[in-house]
Parts: sequence; structure tokens; C-alpha cells
Amino acid sequence: MSQELLIGKRTCRLFGSESPACILIQPSARHENAILALEADKIAELSPVPFVLATIELADWIVDLMPWPDANISREPEAGKHAQETLEYVLLSLFPELQHRFGPLPIILGGYSLGGLFSLWASAQSDSFKAIAAASPSVWIKDWIPYAQKHLPLADSVYLSLGDKEEHVRNQAIARVGNCLREQYALLQEQFAPENCTLVWEPGHHFNDNEGRLARAFAWCMDRL
Repeated sequence: MSQELLIGKRTCRLFGSESPACILIQPSARHENAILALEADKIAELSPVPFVLATIELADWIVDLMPWPDANISREPEAGKHAQETLEYVLLSLFPELQHRFGPLPIILGGYSLGGLFSLWASAQSDSFKAIAAASPSVWIKDWIPYAQKHLPLADSVYLSLGDKEEHVRNQAIARVGNCLREQYALLQEQFAPENCTLVWEPGHHFNDNEGRLARAFAWCMDRL
């Protein structure tokens, strides 16, 4: 199945099975449209669990996903003000439509970069997600670790990954990502059984094999439902 439709004034794309056992939700930027079908194919190769992948096309990736302002990421005045609106769209518009189509299935929320950060943040705001697939999440945003220490994920399992070269950059703010993700994983290890959280080190920089990293993240989560 491959279908594009308008849900609550946002363009969504559905990929996968007509009879899924779980629903994957992923915020996506327009530049990712070309790789979404490939990502869905890779997920199907990695896991026997039938699924539907619902991607949400965002008008402004940064504005729609940043949970709070950070000038190191963006100086756009609206950045950091609209993540709650995006989450409300997922819960109040997208959820009902997907459940109407496919039934009350378990939901996995995941994303790449800021999409991964948003997924981690959303998992502490709502217990609606069974698992979180955060590939190369932007946990280097200022004050993330203090937030994570006080706001635990409400999901049952969490997958983290990062490219092994992502922390080896000149930008000192971005270079924090490795240590921040290690701290995030340590917090998860205190909360979850070992089989329900993981940190995977992928080869390469931030823009290496985005669709493959996300596919592996979702497949790991699916296999733990």
C-alpha cells in the first residue's frame, strides 16, 4: 500500500500492509519524500510484523518539532513554540483517523534528527505510544538532559541510535550529541529492562543512511510489541 491523503489539513503518506498489526508514525520533512517508500520496504525486510507507516509532512521542520528555543539550532522567532501543536495534531487528528481505518493498534512514534528528539519529548508528554524509535535524535539541544532527568518516557521501550562520527565535528554545540545520548541511555537503563532499551552506534556522520537507520529503529521496536 502507498497512499497520500489529507488528514486535518496536513499531508500524510501511508505505506505498508492493508491489515497491519501496528502503526508507525513519523514526522517527515519534504526533502525526505523520495526515501519514504524505500524506508518502508526496508522495515518490511527487517521485521515479519505487518505494519502501516504513517508519515506527516511538516511545513517547517524546525518550527514544528523543536520543543523549546535554542539559538544554536535556529534563531527563527517561532522555533520552540509549536511542538505541542504537532503533538496535539498526532493525538487528536491523526490517531482517530488511523484507528478508524485500522483499529486500535499499538502505536510506535519515531523520527530522525529533530524528529527523533520530538519523539523522545512526546513520549514523556503522552502514554499513547507503545515504543519510541529515535534515530540520531538532536539531544544536543540546550537543557535536554535536565529535562530528561525529570520527564521519563511513558512508552514500554525506546531505541536510540547515533552515527559514530556525529560527535566529531567542529561545532561545539553539536559535538555534545554523543555525551548527551549516552546520558539519555543511562537514564533509560535505570527505567527499563535491558531488552527494552538500546543504544546503537551506526557508521558515519549524521546524513549517512537515514532511511536505513530509521528502518532498523522501527523494526527493533516492532519486534518488542
